[in-house]
Amino acid sequence: MKAARWHGVKDIRVEDIPEPSPSAGEVKVKVAWTGICGSDLHEYLAGPIFIPVDEEHPLSHDKAPITMGHEYCGEITEVGEGVTGLAVGDRVAIEPIFASETSQASLEGKYNLDEQLGFVGLSGGHGGFASHSVIPAKMVHKMPEGLSMEQGALVEPAAVALHAVRISAIRAGDKAAVFGAGPIGLLVVEALRVAGASQIYVVEPSEVRREKALELGATKVIDPMSEDAVAVIREATDGVHVAFEVTGVPAVLPQCIDSTRHDGQILVVSIWEGDAAFNPNTVVLKERQIKGSIAYRHVFPAVMELMTQGYFSAEKLVTKRIELDDVVSEGFEALVAEKSHVKILVKAPN
Repeated sequence: MKAARWHGVKDIRVEDIPEPSPSAGEVKVKVAWTGICGSDLHEYLAGPIFIPVDEEHPLSHDKAPITMGHEYCGEITEVGEGVTGLAVGDRVAIEPIFASETSQASLEGKYNLDEQLGFVGLSGGHGGFASHSVIPAKMVHKMPEGLSMEQGALVEPAAVALHAVRISAIRAGDKAAVFGAGPIGLLVVEALRVAGASQIYVVEPSEVRREKALELGATKVIDPMSEDAVAVIREATDGVHVAFEVTGVPAVLPQCIDSTRHDGQILVVSIWEGDAAFNPNTVVLKERQIKGSIAYRHVFPAVMELMTQGYFSAEKLVTKRIELDDVVSEGFEALVAEKSHVKILVKAPN
């Protein structure tokens, strides 16, 4: 079967590999759509970050080359021995987390904080940039009737956003700022609407993405290339309750801190390629809190329920659909060159 595999920085190849078969406790899925994630782009431009190269990942037992793709959905075509509650023909979204079941974090129900945390399509396994994928049955979630396959490919990134808002200090009626209106940032805007934020300020240099943020519910958008974002936010609010950092750009972190009120919170959602610096006094003297968010836990069913209510709409968020053969030129390279894209979906080959 065809699969897009990571071999190195700027070296993703669409090549033929054997079609996998499920073992006990696994299901085989005919992939429908797979989204290109910001984490995928980081691996393409500056990896390896999550991808194991010299040694196998302790849970996937794989190392590069890796079949990429972790934002995906499809239809079950085969069920391994011992799997219950799932059947051939079920439409499913994939929760692509590798985590040890015996770690302290997992025993506490916080499996996304496992020390050996990995992701299908990044840390190994049969990723979604292929015609078929085999995954443990515990990784799949049945999709509600009426939810399109394109929506299914957005469940994973929407889960990232909803989890970040859930673990933040935001409360109904609070004010928030979102720095970065890429796919996750825009999904955070929608998740903040779900949470009842009264005002949502979005800082983003791309005009197209600023317009999209307004469409999805932002109160005000700010172009940081022409305005002092912190000054605009503080003049309007005297500081927001929570600022979400969704850029991974070092210079943005201090801006997030300065945009919050006393006792405010900075929620860092990005995956970083390097260090970021800030003056600790900006946190200490105002008793601000800096908190991180990684992936998600126990949230996929809630995401899909919200999708049935109209949130996280593929119609609004997907800006391009491509074939697997074009994943590099029309996918990764397009995201590098055209900052106006929100979400690019890759159609699985037959």
